[in-house]
Amino acid sequence: MRKFIVAISGGSGALYSLKVCESILANGDELFLVTSEPGRRVLSLETSINLSGKTEKDLKILLEKFGANYKNQIHIHHENDVGASIASGSFKTDGMVIIPCSTGTLGSIANGISRGLIERAADVVLKERRKLIIVPRETPLSLIHLKNMVKLTEAGGIVMPASPGFYHIPKSVDDLVDMVASRVLQHLEIESSIIKQWKG
Repeated sequence: MRKFIVAISGGSGALYSLKVCESILANGDELFLVTSEPGRRVLSLETSINLSGKTEKDLKILLEKFGANYKNQIHIHHENDVGASIASGSFKTDGMVIIPCSTGTLGSIANGISRGLIERAADVVLKERRKLIIVPRETPLSLIHLKNMVKLTEAGGIVMPASPGFYHIPKSVDDLVDMVASRVLQHLEIESSIIKQWKG
């Protein structure tokens, strides 16, 4: 059973994070979830899932969403809990994705600033040479945003904008969400049949 960190920050695109979380659990892997206050606000606005930042309460909500059988696979950490397991390099994980990733969170990570557990966990993943994926949705992008993306890429991170393709002829919003989520899962090396690979 592998261990993956998923962080939800304040950018739009909460549906992407839910699809990735669902796929990690369905694959039999462990999910370590961290949400920021703005991330929870967007999650509520876009999906009507109302997380509170209280770990036990939020676990109950997520088990209702994903299924009670995943109880032993879901681990929720408070955004201010910088003493959490995922804040230490000695705790081995198999990758982290921040989805969606606000440009503020991106800027902090790119410049080595840890304001809370999301940034600290990302900093640990980078320094331990593990896989970090960030999924920004912001548009247009300023020169500051672009320079921060370059910094993060040079540090070993993967910048994967939430830009779905259309060659698979999407018929719904869910199809577009699946397209982005499937690319994230591919880079985390998680088996998924959400989208069939393009074969030309």
